Amino acid sequence: MTKRSVSFLTKFLAIVMIVCMLLGGAVAYAATTRTFTTAPEIYQLVRDGYNGGEKGPISVVKGTLKSGWSSKTVYLVTLSGTELVFNQSTEAITDLLSGFNLQSPYYHNVVSVITQNIPRGSNLILAGHSLGGMIAQQVSADPSVKAGYNILNVVCFGSPLLAAGFREGTIRRLGDVSDPVPYLSGNLFVTPLRAVLGLNREDGHYYLTPITAHNSSYGRADLWGRYDVLGNKYGSAKLTLDLDSRVFFQNPFIDW
Repeated sequence: MTKRSVSFLTKFLAIVMIVCMLLGGAVAYAATTRTFTTAPEIYQLVRDGYNGGEKGPISVVKGTLKSGWSSKTVYLVTLSGTELVFNQSTEAITDLLSGFNLQSPYYHNVVSVITQNIPRGSNLILAGHSLGGMIAQQVSADPSVKAGYNILNVVCFGSPLLAAGFREGTIRRLGDVSDPVPYLSGNLFVTPLRAVLGLNREDGHYYLTPITAHNSSYGRADLWGRYDVLGNKYGSAKLTLDLDSRVFFQNPFIDW
C-alpha cells in the first residue's frame, strides 16, 4: 500500500470516527429532551406529582418555548392536586384555604421552590391539576414572584378560578363538562362570569361519573389534543424540555 493510500485511509477513518461521535452525541442529547405539543402531554407531567409523597407534588424543569417565530428559555413548574399523604400540604385543609384564596403551606412552599431554585428574571410557566391549578393561580399573583420573574402562562386542569385581577401571565383553565371542581371556589359567587365563562369546556361523556371526569379527562388526546401546551385551543406553541434537569420537591404541611 502506498503512502498516499495510507494517508487517504487514515483521513477517511478519522472522518468516520468524527461523524460517529457527533451522531452518538446527538442521540444522547435527544434521549434527555422531549418536545411537547399538546395540553394532555403537559397534564401527564403534572400527574407525575401524584407519587404518594415519595418525590413530592412540585417539580421544576428547564426548557424552550416556541410560539410563532419567538423562542424563549423557560422553567415549567408543575403542581399536582389533592392527595392524602402524611405531612404533605395537599389535603382537605389546603383545598379549603385555596378555595377561598387564602394562603397555605403549599402556596408558601411553591414560592420558596421558585425563589430558591430558579434564577431571578427567568420566564415561568405554571401548570397544575385541581388544587395544584389553584395554587398556580395564587402563586402567579404573589408579589415577590411577579417582581422577580416573568410569568408567561398558567395552565389549569380541572381547577376553579382564583386571584382574578391580580395574576401575571395568560391563564387557561380547562374543564370537562362533567367535572364540578372548576366551579368550587369563592370566586363563583364573587365573579361568577369570570368563573364560568373563563373555563374552556369539552365533553368527555362522563355523565354521572364526575370523579372519573376530574381525574381522567385531561389526559385524553382525543378530547384535549386540540389545545397546545399553553392551553390555547388550536394553538401551535411547543415546549422542549430537558428532562434531565427536572427536579421534584416535597411539600410539607409542617416543616420539621
